[in-house]
Amino acid sequence: MSTRTISGLTNSRSTVNRLSADTVTLAYDQRVIAEQLSVEIPDNSFTVIVGPNACGKSTLLRALSRMLKPSQGKVLLDGQVIQSMPAKKVARTLGLLPQSSIAPEGITVADLVGRGRYPHQGILRQWSTEDERVVQESMRQTGVAELAERYVDELSGGQRQRVWIAMALAQQTPLLLLDEPTTYLDIQHQIDVLDLCAELHEEQGRTLVAVLHDLNHAARYATHLIALKGGEIIAEGAPNDIVTAELVEEVFGLRCQVIDDPETGTPLVVPAARKARVQVRTGATEAS
Repeated sequence: MSTRTISGLTNSRSTVNRLSADTVTLAYDQRVIAEQLSVEIPDNSFTVIVGPNACGKSTLLRALSRMLKPSQGKVLLDGQVIQSMPAKKVARTLGLLPQSSIAPEGITVADLVGRGRYPHQGILRQWSTEDERVVQESMRQTGVAELAERYVDELSGGQRQRVWIAMALAQQTPLLLLDEPTTYLDIQHQIDVLDLCAELHEEQGRTLVAVLHDLNHAARYATHLIALKGGEIIAEGAPNDIVTAELVEEVFGLRCQVIDDPETGTPLVVPAARKARVQVRTGATEAS
């Protein structure tokens, strides 16, 4: 049985932070992904959720964003049960970049990014010069301004991903949830997107929650890390406090060393060489 490590948090959950899940059970039909799961997203943090495939990372993000209703328990946004809140009110507070998105056929980049301004529209407030400014700035920040008049379905996977991120930015929410935002991106654009996330967190004070597959990226950029396995939180806290070789092996089943990143001083996971891992597996087989 795993031991849960909590660094920098008290054992009693507070109700101060804006976004939290309280003893939620998450399931698709009858398939339960997580039971009695509680998590609190620290305000003004860049929280990253990591874990092996099918451990419940994206499912938890869907629940936090109101896309998946818990079968038990509740998700709270500003002290209110998120499912009971009007959709537009939630959308003005919490933005989401889902794992896979499909754009309407024949829509241009600028028009898609402009849809991020929908929560700010109303009967008495239509499109404004401020909306236009936000859209242009969001496209500039994500490097897609030169694609403004292009059709989204003509773009590469990496370009489309940056357009979706621009739309999420245009929503201008204090909380932003991103499910695998670096998917389809080459290494340069992965770093660009994560640098942008860090800027949103550090310079604009936004609270970000992201699911990432790359543990080294997570350790470098996150201020708060949540390690999931089998729908259970194994450890959470600052990366420097919780990322160890023992944790990586427990969560991912990977033998490794954890050293200091020479650029940032954050934990850097170095997997054991193939021969060393094969020898361990062989020795375990012979011992049994």
